[in-house]
This record gives sequence, C-alpha cells and structure tokens, in this order.
Amino acid sequence: MVFGRLGFLIAQAYFVGIGDHLARLECTYDAIPQKKGPKGSRAKVLSKLHKTQRNTQLAAGFPTDLRCDGLSLPSTFARTQGLLPPALVESCIEYFFNNFYPTEPVLQHQKAQEAVDGMDRSTEAYCMIVALCAYVIIQANHKPHANVLPRQEITRMFNVGIGHVLLEESCPDLVFYYGCYLGLALKNTALTYLREATTQAQLLGMHDEETYKYDLLDESPKRALYWLLSIAERTCALHTRRSITLHPLMHLTSLDEVPSDQLITIYLELIINMFKIIDDGCIKLSKGVHETNESTAWILQVQTRLSEAVPADLECTEAQEVQIRTTQQWLMLSIWELGVNQGLVNEVNKDPSLTYICPIDISRELLTTLQQFPKQVMQVHGVGLVST
Repeated sequence: MVFGRLGFLIAQAYFVGIGDHLARLECTYDAIPQKKGPKGSRAKVLSKLHKTQRNTQLAAGFPTDLRCDGLSLPSTFARTQGLLPPALVESCIEYFFNNFYPTEPVLQHQKAQEAVDGMDRSTEAYCMIVALCAYVIIQANHKPHANVLPRQEITRMFNVGIGHVLLEESCPDLVFYYGCYLGLALKNTALTYLREATTQAQLLGMHDEETYKYDLLDESPKRALYWLLSIAERTCALHTRRSITLHPLMHLTSLDEVPSDQLITIYLELIINMFKIIDDGCIKLSKGVHETNESTAWILQVQTRLSEAVPADLECTEAQEVQIRTTQQWLMLSIWELGVNQGLVNEVNKDPSLTYICPIDISRELLTTLQQFPKQVMQVHGVGLVST
C-alpha cells in the first residue's frame, strides 16, 4: 500500500539521519560519494576541527523549538496559526459528545480532555483535535458562532491540510478522517482511511479476545472502537463488494463504568447484532457466487432476521433510536437490492421481500417511524438518512 511504502521511506530516512542529527553532524546519506580524504597529519587536523565544532554545539544545548527527542519539526508539520482557538475546540467537543457520542463512542471524555490539555506539547494530540473538529463541522454541518473564529475567512474553509500524520497510534483519528472525506463525497479517499484503520486494528490485535486480558483500563473503549470499525467496513462492503476483514470473534463491548453510558451499550448491542447478519455470505451473493435457489433462501432468511432484530420498544435516546430504525430499514433495502441484481425479484413471488412492493413498504414504515422525532436529531444523522 501507498502508506506502507511511504512509511518505510520515512523510517529509512529517519533512522539513517537520526544519529548524525543528534551528534550535530551533517548527514551524508544522500551525499555524492567523494574520494578518500587526506592522510596523516592533515587528517588529524580535520578530525580535531570536527570534534571541536561538535563539542561546542553540544555544550550550547538543544534549541527551545525542538521536540522532546531533540529533533526539529520540519516546516511541513508547522501548525496553522489561529486554526484551533480554544472556543472553537470547546464548541466542537461539546457538540460531538452531545450529538455524536451516543451513537459513535469513538473517543471517550477523558481521552478528549487529555488531548485538549496536551495540544501544545503533543503533535498527536493536536492532530486528533483537528480531526475531531473537522469531523463535527463536515459531517453535521456544525456552524460555530462567529465570535469563536478569530478570522472571518475560516468560516469558508471546507477542509484543512493536515499534513503527514503518524497513523500508528491513531485509529480514532482515522475514523474521523474517514467520516470527513465521506461527508465531502470523496469516497475513494474515505475508503483508504477506513482500510488503514481496519488494518491497524488487526495489527493491534483488537479482534483477538486475548488482547483485552492485559489492558483492563482501556478495554471497553477499544472494544467499542473495534465494533464501530466493523460496522463501517460492512457498510462499505455492501456498496463496494469489498471483502470483510473484521470478524465477530470477541465479546460485545460494555460501557457501564459511567451510568450515562449504559444506554450506549444497549444501542451498540442492537447495531452490532444487526450487522453480524451481514456476513461473508452477503458479499459472495453480491459477487454472484451463490446458486439461485441458495440465494433466494438466504435473502428470505436474512430479511426475517433483520425484521426481528429490533424490538418495538427501545430503551435509548432519540438519536440512538433514529440510527437504529434507519439502519434496520437500510440493511433490509440493501438486501432487497442484492436480490434485484441477482434477478430474484419479480411480481409473482409469494414473499413480499422479493417483490417490487418491498422498497415502498420500507420507505412507508421508515417515514411513519421518523415523524415522531425532532428536526435536530434528523439533521445530525442526515448522511445516513440520505443514503437510505
């Protein structure tokens, strides 16, 4: 992959030059090969001069603009002055936890506050907050108050040049980037970030139950993040016929440490159980692998399971219920479309799931259900509703 090759080149250049940089010597890795230098006394004089110069620079100490490891930040990593004023960060974080967190617990309160407190010292924390603010503004079209923005032209910015971000420990950042590019209708770029996130999740062992035995502190947030990545991957698989890489090999998440998060646990369990139904068999069907008889039986079985996956009465917030109801109807419609692509839908089928009336019934039921919810809830989750 592109990121893999880029990372290798960056790492190669970094480790080759780091020793010379710390020693305050000019890196000669890319220098043109020269003939061997002088011998004897002349060589001793040059060596002494180099040593004196090095000792002088080391005695002067490291400049104050260096990172904690003593390496200067290249100009391409320079932060845009005034991009994230405190009021804007506070506004976006408040909006995220009030509107997105109940259905997308990608980032916990404590982690977000730690990132805000460490923005001035940590590049990773700064990039995370940039990604979160961009996600909120792009996905939900959140418009901060004019007095929050120090420059008027910022209100017309649609995206931000993040630069090259180190992604090794940035799964939540990747989720935010994925959502941003998806909201900007840049699906290929969004899928790239999603693939990076799912690959990183596998490398970190987030799919393996053994991983969580040694990380009890962050167990629940990591489980929630894994399942959200799995849901996003299966959503994209229905659209793009890509293979599924994150499988349900671990227990469901539990966010019961905070009483207010108990509803999130209930919500996630319902959503996860619905997307578990969308398995490898669904992707094979989308590629035309199944036989006709098998396909018909499979579609009818999946439609039945989806229709029974959500109880009539839900113990959750309005935003969560909108997401659950919409997801259920969208999945049923997606399975019906697979039947259309396989030539299984016609007017004479006895089961309504394989007739042309099915999408009309789905739309009617969805509209009837959503009429009871306020407009603000619908706006926050507008992208999902439009897709449906």
